Amino acid sequence: MRTVRELFSLEGKTAVVTGGSRGLGLQMAEALGEQGAVVLLSARRQAELDEACAHLAARGIEAHSIAADLSDEAAIAGFADEAMRRLGQVDILVNNAGATWGAPAEDFPLEAWDKVMNLNVRSVFLLCQAFGRLSMIPRGRGRIVNIASIAGLAGNPPGSMQTIAYNSSKAAVINFTRTLAGEWGRHGITVNAIAPGFFPSKMTRGILAAVGADRLAQQAPLGRLGDDEDLKGAVVLFASDAGKHITGQVLAVDGGVSAV
Repeated sequence: MRTVRELFSLEGKTAVVTGGSRGLGLQMAEALGEQGAVVLLSARRQAELDEACAHLAARGIEAHSIAADLSDEAAIAGFADEAMRRLGQVDILVNNAGATWGAPAEDFPLEAWDKVMNLNVRSVFLLCQAFGRLSMIPRGRGRIVNIASIAGLAGNPPGSMQTIAYNSSKAAVINFTRTLAGEWGRHGITVNAIAPGFFPSKMTRGILAAVGADRLAQQAPLGRLGDDEDLKGAVVLFASDAGKHITGQVLAVDGGVSAV
C-alpha cells in the first residue's frame, strides 16, 4: 500500500506541456517538475522557451523545449517524433496551448474561427493521437490532461465578451475529453480536463482591462482571480497515480464561478 506522498510522486515520469513557456502552462510544468517529472515544453517562440527552461532549471527541474506552431498539422508529427527522441517515452500530455479571438458572432471572421479551432481543438486531437500511438497505447498507460475553460460550460452574459469561437472550442475539448476517456480506458490511459476560470495571463489581458479585475473577482464566490499556484494541485492529481481511477472528468478551477 503506497502512501499519499508516493501516489502523488512523478519520479521517473516524463511530461509534455504545450503552451508551456508562460502563464498557466509554465505553472503546470513547474508543478509536474516539482513532483519529479522531466518536462518538455512547446511554444512558438524559442526565446520564451529558453527563459522558461532556465526558470525551471533554477528550481532543480530537468526541462527541455521544442519550438513548434501546433496549429499547423504538418508540424505536429515532427514535434511528436522529436519529443519521443528527447524523452524516450511520454507518460503525461498536458494540452494547454490555446488561442482566442473577440468579435461579434455576426461579423466573426472565418479565418479567426479556423485559427481558434485549429489550435484549441484540432491540435489536441492530433497530439493525443500521436502520443497515443507512439508511447501510451503500446505501453498500456498514460495520463492526458486537456485544458478547457469555464467558457466551455456556458455562454457569455449579454454585453460582456464576444468569444463564440473560443467558447465553442472549449466545449468541444470537454466532450472530446469524455469521449477519448471512454475509448482509451482499456489501454490504461486516463483523460481528464481542467476548466480554469479567470487567471491573469497574456490571453486574458484584454478582458481584464475591459471588464476590470476587481469586477471579475467579485463574481466569484471566493472573491478572487486565479493565481500562480491554483492549477498545481489539479494537474498533479490528474497526472499522478493519485488520480489513477479518475477519467473523463472536468474540474473547474474558478473560485466557484461555475457553481452559482
